Amino acid sequence: MHPRSVVAKTEESAILNATRLTNCYRKALISLNQVTQSDHRVRQRIISPCNDYFTGAGCQKSFVQYSPTSAPEMPRCNFQPEEYKQMIDIRKRNCNPMIMKVTYYKKPVFIHQGYMQWLWDVDGKRYLDLFAGVATVSVGHCHPKVTAATEQQLKKLWHTTNIYVYPPLHEYCEKLASYLPDPLKVIYFTNSGSEANDLAMLMARLHTGNYDIITFRGSYHGGSPQAMGLTSNAIYKYPIANGLGCTTTMCPDVFRGPWGGSHCRDSPVQTTRECSCSHGHCVANEQYIEQLKETLATSVPSRIAAFFGEPIQGVGGSVQYPKNYLKEAYKLVREKGGICIADEVQTGFGRTGSHFWGFQGHDVVPDMVTMAKGIGNGFPLGAVVTTPEIAASFTKGVHFNTFGGNPVACAVASSVLDAIQEDGTQQISLEVGTYLLTELAKLRDKYEIVGDVRGKGLQIGVEMVKDKVFRHCFLLQCLNWLIFYPTAIIILELV
Repeated sequence: MHPRSVVAKTEESAILNATRLTNCYRKALISLNQVTQSDHRVRQRIISPCNDYFTGAGCQKSFVQYSPTSAPEMPRCNFQPEEYKQMIDIRKRNCNPMIMKVTYYKKPVFIHQGYMQWLWDVDGKRYLDLFAGVATVSVGHCHPKVTAATEQQLKKLWHTTNIYVYPPLHEYCEKLASYLPDPLKVIYFTNSGSEANDLAMLMARLHTGNYDIITFRGSYHGGSPQAMGLTSNAIYKYPIANGLGCTTTMCPDVFRGPWGGSHCRDSPVQTTRECSCSHGHCVANEQYIEQLKETLATSVPSRIAAFFGEPIQGVGGSVQYPKNYLKEAYKLVREKGGICIADEVQTGFGRTGSHFWGFQGHDVVPDMVTMAKGIGNGFPLGAVVTTPEIAASFTKGVHFNTFGGNPVACAVASSVLDAIQEDGTQQISLEVGTYLLTELAKLRDKYEIVGDVRGKGLQIGVEMVKDKVFRHCFLLQCLNWLIFYPTAIIILELV
């Protein structure tokens, strides 16, 4: 078929394809009952009763109607949620209108209760959660071990600050530090990822004596006034001055960017773009590194403060870079006097499967790591981990956080680490994620609307396009009944 005839496909046809895809996708995620006996262990981890542990992200009601044969019954679950009344009137009347704006769906789900991989709405309908509260619930809703640890700490001490010495803070600092390589052993706790990234910017500037920070286009590092400068996505920007001193460089996106091939990613699934690179050689990586060199040569001073990068770009669309990109980028940044900061808010705590931290998959050691979301399984907590030398620079002034590292938060986070180890969630992410990626790749090969499938472990992106030849973006309004992040392109992200 001529490329222009592909582009000329009507929106009506595209929506029909999307509906068909969603039907297949629903069956793949909710039933998966056709997995062979040899895949029995993977099947058990995807479909299990309530007492089997699975971390993932949320289902959503849609206008698509399914017949009983197209939507197999949900797996057995003995947990019974409590009854509840709908709250939409209060939401509209008393809640800030911003929370209505970020409710993407025509018919939002009114979540009432959760248990492990399941959610119930106010009408008692059960959902398999494949969104995890925006990549936050790392070991399951109301995980028994985490719940017990929280209750125990609530009976002992709710709040004091890091001005004083109390066991949960120091014990958790030691435990979390044991999961990071040398010299990343000094920790400061915050309440969120935005706070952590704000603090990382401050510490980088204090330590280096430089001001400018580089980040990727399409990145998301938070919505606070400072972190908004790191965030390179117009939808999160306001028409006011913010994040001064932040400069973006081209995101090395091997699917949508100008360069990419069939061997670039550290993933079970590669792009369908052709390349003639020899083994161990990646032209796309070379070209994207040249873009970074140009940014360093033309857009910032000769000395910079830092480079921010997610190991896999999350809100930007689960974007994976060429395998050696970060290793070479870190070298260039350090030559310019900057420190390298890995934003592990979404990739950390075993989500990518192959490693506990996303940066480990790139064979690099950053100078600073920021984290949040999965660190507390939904309890507000963030952290900045860095080296003793960089941490010492922070003492040039006085900084205080009332709630960061409070006793309850530290008790919760400590139990989350225990649950990750005891339940084997990192290995589950690897096995289930690899299976899901390979099955989703079959849908990509079958449907014109699926342009790309990418990711590692349970950080997975499925990009919808109007045509595969030119990779034109699918219209946002056509798929407002799917789960996705509000980016410039349609991304169905699974966590």
